This record gives sequence, structure tokens and C-alpha cells, in this order.
Amino acid sequence: MKTILGMTCLSLSAGLGFAADFPQVEITNGPIRAKLYLPDAQRGFYRGTRFDWSGVIASLEFQGHNYYGPWFDRMDPDVRDFIYQGQAIVAGPCSAVTGPAEEFQTNGSALGWDEAKPGETFIKIGVGVLRKDSEPYYFAKLYETVDPGKWTVATRPAAVQFTHELSDPATGYGYEYRKVVRLTEGKPELVLEHRLKNTGRRAIQTSVYNHNFLVLDRQPPGPDFTIAVPYTIQSPRPPNPELATLRGNQIVYLKTLTDRDVVATPVLGFGDSVQDHEIRIENRRVGAGLRITANRPLSHHALWSIRTVLSMEPFIAMNIPPGDEFTWTVTNEYYTLAPTSK
Repeated sequence: MKTILGMTCLSLSAGLGFAADFPQVEITNGPIRAKLYLPDAQRGFYRGTRFDWSGVIASLEFQGHNYYGPWFDRMDPDVRDFIYQGQAIVAGPCSAVTGPAEEFQTNGSALGWDEAKPGETFIKIGVGVLRKDSEPYYFAKLYETVDPGKWTVATRPAAVQFTHELSDPATGYGYEYRKVVRLTEGKPELVLEHRLKNTGRRAIQTSVYNHNFLVLDRQPPGPDFTIAVPYTIQSPRPPNPELATLRGNQIVYLKTLTDRDVVATPVLGFGDSVQDHEIRIENRRVGAGLRITANRPLSHHALWSIRTVLSMEPFIAMNIPPGDEFTWTVTNEYYTLAPTSK
């Protein structure tokens, strides 16, 4: 056990049995059974300063398929982001997260970072009040937590509601953030309902994206996967042509990712309509798929994938004056299809 910047992080061994070791809750609606990790500054699975602590999903099972779980073999508090050690993938405490994890960003950094001086505070929504240091901002760095805010969790058989309240008089920012993770009755559907209310004296201008760490049946990204959106994809930085290509509205893998292969690309071509906020990912080999939609338009979109995980990352922008609130809903629909033999 190791302490960094006032936060305690546990090294994890591969394979893992992660879900049994941390505060969690299980929900089900019949078709779906899911396990969620709970926010806990002392014993929680995720205690980094990058991703929102609420709604971290350990596993989601539907029709014998599992969509989420660890994409890394262990966590090392001395690592930033992730590294390769032999055949193992080792994640740092800020990137060692699972499921449809969400992160708030402001101008490529965090709320209040640009105007803060070293030693002063800034905000990561869903995390807390953090202290700025003298180095440039780095998304996967573990920053000192000045005030973690107040978490409240309410559970039901098929839903969990997380509420995070935070106020930082030094910066003028404050909010009440509520996320409900809900399984729709009788449907293979996971809904993420969000409400961010500005309780401070300054406007909250930020964006949120879902990293969507998909580890469907532990299948490596490759030609068995199909990724499709409703528009023709454009990209200023297309993926490595030896690994993947863009074909109309699809991203197509040309080989199965191995070793240190990376397929990453900005995804452009969408418009202002919420109809463009749709992602469909299918794996023909195992016969399972996922459709992601939202009720807010895209502001940015990207793909990142390595041999253990496939992440389509849609962004939503927001500008919330003091006293106002912003709501958004993301719906994940899980389904099966006839598997192909190989």
C-alpha cells in the first residue's frame, strides 16, 4: 500500500477479482446484471483525479456476454497514464478505471486551471478541489486533493443515484452534480442520467466525455469488430493504415491489435443534430453489440484502442450560468446477433 499526495492507492495483481475487493453494489433488471464501484476516498476502486468517481462499472452481463472490466493487468501508483511491462499493461491511479467512465475537461485541462497560480486551486467535476503545481497540466497526473466534496449514494434494485456537492470559495466555483445509473425495466438498456447545477458565483464552461472502456468478452480490437456512426467520418489524423481505415460511416480494423498496437483517430463529420450522437459497435465473432445514444449533440469525438480495449469517446459541451443547471442523458442498448464461426 502506497500513499501519494494524501491519497492511498492499492497495487492490484492481475486477474484479478477486482469486484470483490472494493465497495460496490449490484443492480439488475432481469436481462442485465451490473456491478458498480462506489466512491470511497479510503477504500474505493478508483481514487484518481482524472475521471468522475460516480458510475464506475465493474462488469455488465447480458445474454452470457460481459461488456466491461479491467483493460489493464495491475495498477501502479508510480505510473502516469499506462505503460507496458513485458506482457503486462500497468495503469496509473488516474487511468485505472473501468466501464463507461466520464471525465470533465475545460480547454484541454480542468475548470479554473488556466487562471490559477501554482499552489492555488482548480476543480475536477466529480472529483474535487485540487491544487495546481508548477508543471503544465497533465490529464493522468495525480493531483493533491484539497477538498473531495461530499458524496451521497442512494441505491435501488435496478439503479444507483450518486450526488456530489462541492464549493470552492477561493475560485468561485461550486456545483451539485447528480448522476443516476439506471437499468430500464424489462429492456437490455443502461441509462446514465445527469444533472449539473451551478451553485457558485462563476459560470461553468466545460465539456464531458465518456471514455467507454469496452472490453467485450475480452476480445481484442480487430476485424471481428464493426464501428459505425450515422455520418460519413472525416479525420485530420486518420489511423495507422496498417491497422485500420475509415470507410464511409465506419471505422474498420485491418488486423487484430497485438503487443503495443494503437488505433486512435479524431472522428469528425457530425452535425448539430442529436441524431448524429449515435455509436454502434458489434463483434461478429462473439455475436454481441452495443448502441450508444444521447440527447445532446456532439461537440467532439474520438477513437482510442489498444489490444485490450476499444474506446469510442463522444464529448458534450456545456455553459452553465450561476444558478442554472444542465442535464443530459446517455443510453446504452446491449444486444446479440448471430455469431460467425472462425
